[in-house]
Amino acid sequence: MDGGGGAYNPRTVEEVFRDFKGRRSGMIKALTSDVQEFYRLCDPEKENLCLYGQPNEHWEVNLPAEEVPPELPEPVLGINFARDGMQEKDWLSLVAVHSDAWLLAVAFFFGARFGFDKADRKRLFNMMNDLPSIFEVVAGTAKKQSKEKSSVSNNSSNRSKLNSKRGSEPRPKLTKPEEPEDEEEEEGVEEEDEDEDEQGETQCGACGESYAADEFWICCDLCENWFHGKCVKITPARAEHIKQYKCPSCSNKRARS
Repeated sequence: MDGGGGAYNPRTVEEVFRDFKGRRSGMIKALTSDVQEFYRLCDPEKENLCLYGQPNEHWEVNLPAEEVPPELPEPVLGINFARDGMQEKDWLSLVAVHSDAWLLAVAFFFGARFGFDKADRKRLFNMMNDLPSIFEVVAGTAKKQSKEKSSVSNNSSNRSKLNSKRGSEPRPKLTKPEEPEDEEEEEGVEEEDEDEDEQGETQCGACGESYAADEFWICCDLCENWFHGKCVKITPARAEHIKQYKCPSCSNKRARS
């Protein structure tokens, strides 16, 4: 999957910004006006899926690129796995945040590829930063910010004193969360010690090494064997979006059946 960049390589700041705006518009459509179709396509039963924005303001949900390394930076993998495990609003916001990160990655990939200097990179970022992020649009904060800005600009000419007074008002203080009782802390330590004793006897189903507290492990939901994340190529970040994990052995058995 080339993210729509296979036949189009923007080379100037203006062209990269135009590419950025097109991809951004497509992804905003997926998460707002086309959200029902986007939700349907993100089936958790399918493999790792990505949301791609295209320079022509279209979007698509598809599998990641097979080329290594890919022609363009890839969006976050597995957006479909978290769909049914979260509130829809929270899930869409999560996809929006990752989409913002991908758009920046693609834009600065083009900048690096075609030798943008410091001034070009700064100008490109400022042009992108003048637009609301996808997250701000999806969360509804973009409209709120624009209303606040217009309100401030209208009042600044006639009510500058009032605005300066409001700006000097102290902000409310945040209250600190109550500290846990000593007894609760002791109980938590005892439970952790018990967990470590049990996990110390566990062996990785791939390499056979014993459990270590400073390593990330994941359990197969089918055979219930534990594996080092590095042995099965699963990171903690990726594991958060996996609804049901199947180890390579169980995945191969299911494919053969």
